[in-house]
Amino acid sequence: MGRWRPPAPASTAIITRDGHARLKAELDELWLRVRPEVVRALAAAAAEGDRSENAEYIYRKKQLGEIDRRVRYLSKRLPLLKVAQGAPGDRGAVYFGAWIRLEDDHGDAHRYRIVGPDETDARRGWISVDSPLARALLKKRVDDAVEADLPGGRRRFSVLAVSYDDALP
Repeated sequence: MGRWRPPAPASTAIITRDGHARLKAELDELWLRVRPEVVRALAAAAAEGDRSENAEYIYRKKQLGEIDRRVRYLSKRLPLLKVAQGAPGDRGAVYFGAWIRLEDDHGDAHRYRIVGPDETDARRGWISVDSPLARALLKKRVDDAVEADLPGGRRRFSVLAVSYDDALP
């Protein structure tokens, strides 16, 4: 039996203005500053002689491959992304870019922001618009109940607040 797997579904090509700026800055940083430094270090390591036992050379080759892989991804991905323009007309409902405060069945409060798949950050509470929770939340309003199939099982939430500013009220 082979190792073939069906391709992953394509992620939504939308991003916030700040997220796009961060990815662009990362690309510029990798291409203009980090990569040239690694290339110089690689050339210096290669000049030391036997490359087969040169740990510095082997490390720098791997590092350069990782940088090139990320640069290639960002170079292809950035032109495909559509930057979301401001808040939606209906600011009372949950759409892309919204900050949401939820309460679960146990009475615990959670704070999330719906962002593009390229800018998710679990520590900050930024969830992808493609995630099951975000899909369940779309178009919901304050006091609406939401059920979502999460990795830990089916969970129920109540929407406490929706905002499009940097912080919830």
